[in-house]
Amino acid sequence: MEDEQIRIYDHNRKSIGVTTRKEVHSVGYWHEVFQCWFVRRENGIDYLYFQLRSDVKKDYPGLLDITAAGHLSADESVEDGVREIEEELGIKIEYKELIPLSIIQASIKRENMIDNEIANVFLYKNDKPFDAFNLQKEEVAGLVRADLNDVYDLWIGKREAVNVQGFKITNNGEKVVMNETVHKNHFVPHEDSYYKTVFKEIKQQLSL
Repeated sequence: MEDEQIRIYDHNRKSIGVTTRKEVHSVGYWHEVFQCWFVRRENGIDYLYFQLRSDVKKDYPGLLDITAAGHLSADESVEDGVREIEEELGIKIEYKELIPLSIIQASIKRENMIDNEIANVFLYKNDKPFDAFNLQKEEVAGLVRADLNDVYDLWIGKREAVNVQGFKITNNGEKVVMNETVHKNHFVPHEDSYYKTVFKEIKQQLSL
């Protein structure tokens, strides 16, 4: 995976070449990613879905993250990114079913990594029950959902925690119910501005 060829860009999103995924993160080159947020309305409540990253992941193990997301290889288009949904969640969705939200430049900086992403963000109105998902065990350890309004309020400082419900897969392969209270530190540390922007856009899209 570290040798995967990734197209890189300057600050104006102009392509400047191709390099390895390892170098992308060590140097901090801008690169494209695909991101898809799932939402489902039940009884008048909009629920936003989060994947639980596997404990064996190199980056951010055990944290809650975007429903499905991944890097785009040098030879892939944004439309090709829809493969991430089937790979990670085990359900097949066509690109035309997605609702484009925005393209966001976002950064996560850690001691040994600079992740400068040009994120192509999409929304999918989910109509599938939790039992329909077949998670990629090497990548995803669970799937939960939370009230979209509560999650938005968490990031704008109106509340300190939210309830998430769903399931996770134990190390021995058993599916168990998740019903937990989580705080901001339980989520992948995307910039606060990223979460605020995306959640606001999702709320606006659902109000149309």
